[in-house]
This record gives sequence, C-alpha cells and structure tokens, in this order.
Amino acid sequence: MRVGLIGAMGWIGASLGAGMLDSGVVAAADLTVLTRRDPPGAYLGNEAVHWARSVEELVERSDVVIVSVRPQDWPALHLRAPGRLVISVMAMVPMRELAASGGRVVRAMPNALAEQRRSYSPWFAAPDVIATDKAAVTRILDSIGRSDELQDEDHLDVMTVLPGSGPAYPALVAAAMLDFARARGLPEPIARRAVEAVICDGAALLQGRIETAPEVIAAFRDYAGVTAAGLNGADDAGLSTALRAGLDAALRACRPTD
Repeated sequence: MRVGLIGAMGWIGASLGAGMLDSGVVAAADLTVLTRRDPPGAYLGNEAVHWARSVEELVERSDVVIVSVRPQDWPALHLRAPGRLVISVMAMVPMRELAASGGRVVRAMPNALAEQRRSYSPWFAAPDVIATDKAAVTRILDSIGRSDELQDEDHLDVMTVLPGSGPAYPALVAAAMLDFARARGLPEPIARRAVEAVICDGAALLQGRIETAPEVIAAFRDYAGVTAAGLNGADDAGLSTALRAGLDAALRACRPTD
C-alpha cells in the first residue's frame, strides 16, 4: 500500500506517520509526505520516506491519500485524487466538500492520544468505499489506537465533540481543581498530585465500565458525605447544565454551514 500524508508534521499527521511506520502498515519507501514548510530532512528519523514538493506529486505516488490539515487550509489544497482512497481527519469539512477530490472518501476523527497509540478514531465511509478500502482504513487507524465504523455522517460530528476533544474537558475540571487547591495554600507539588489523583487515577476506575457512571454518582450521593455535598453544590451551580451547553456549542461549531 502506497500512502501519501498531507500535513505530515502536525499533531495528528506525525502520530499517523509514526504509527504506520512503526506497525509496518506502510513501508518507509512507500510513504510520501507533504508539509507547508520545506522538508526538514529525514521524516521522523527515516531517510527512506519521500518528501513531495506538491499535492500533485504526492497523489501520483499514492494509492491512499490522508489529509491532516486545518479545516481552513482545505480549500487551498485543490486536491484531485481520482481513483484513490482519500482519508480526511479534518473536522468541519463534510463529505459533500471532500467529494470534489474525486476519490473514494472516508472521514475519520482521531484524537490527541494518537501520539501515545491510544486514540479512539471513529470513521464514516462514502457509499463507493469498498471492502478492501475499509480494511486499509482500519489498519491505518488501528496503528494509533482503535477504531469503529459509523453508519451516519452526523454521528462523526458527535465523535468530534466527544473523543475528538481529547483531554480538553478533563483539563477544564483539573484547572478548576488546581485553582481551588492553590487558593487554600497547598504546596504546588501536593496540589498537582492531589488533582492528578482525581482526574487521572480516579477516572481509571471507570475504564471499561463507563456506563456505570450514574451509579457511581448515586452511590456517593447515597453515602451523604463530603463528596455528596460537593456533587450537590456543583449541580446547584449548574455544572451538568453548563457541560451539556458546551457540548451543544461544540456540535454547532462542527456544522458552520447548517
């Protein structure tokens, strides 16, 4: 499989490049990469990877074209890739726009955990994407974590809002907790470890059983202790309502032309 990667030095692009090379999904000599800047030399330390000088050159050398650029940079690419499998990892650029490439299009949504090979990357395929294409998509995305095929493009926007946000929402809570700890005089190293115990270690108890989250909350409330008071106070201040409003706002941002 010959793969072309546009945006090869970005956060997701570099993670995909490294994942595909390290897992053997693509041989270095079969990977062609393109960035906005001049080639910095060996790609991720690999001399055999080919640096393209143009989109046209990359397409010519590729069976699969991965587009990993900012959504606002998409129109300027003028990508034309007839006969190729085109995998977009851009938010906010729908199938109807990607179809102008002339390729068989798949939209995917990796997240920031791609660099740790722990991304959850749901994807949606156009009707002309065939079984061998889908197998290639799975191999590519599974090189940075795990993936699922979706049956509705609208659901990909929901995935952009949820797993696509990566650590953003836990970071929002962590920042508030750090402010709380610092304001009460905790030494900085202790404050950091305390919040990490909540956000990183505590959340690990939900790994593999996230559906029990309401039961966990109910159990703390039933105990009627200190944490119950905190949960009730957060709800009284509108935390759950605010979070849902934020997710709705993010979903609207995915569909700027609607």
